[in-house]
Amino acid sequence: MNSSSIDAINLAQTTQLNMLSPRQRLDDALEVLSAPGSQLSENRQAEPTAGELVEPIQRINEVMRERGIEFEISEDLSRVITRVVDRDSGDVIRQIPAEEVIRIAEQLQEMRGRFISLEA
Repeated sequence: MNSSSIDAINLAQTTQLNMLSPRQRLDDALEVLSAPGSQLSENRQAEPTAGELVEPIQRINEVMRERGIEFEISEDLSRVITRVVDRDSGDVIRQIPAEEVIRIAEQLQEMRGRFISLEA
């Protein structure tokens, strides 16, 4: 293929892309990336378990501790808890998610399945 043919193809593809909405361009890009045999589909792995995250979180905590930020994995919910801590006193300034939200999530987890009546 000569350079004028390549330029014509590139121009046609660019024109076609410009006619698409941003959402359509995003959908097209995601479709190409997730197609079988693409690099993204080959590199996709299952989500890591809480146990696999312990060491990386410990390394992150070592670096971020001097900035007053800590991360922890909730054993019951398998969620990451982030805390902003006063470096001098060690007091928790802010926690995300808050303790109240964690307790509610735990209670909802225990009550799962109890909301459905088996009688029709």
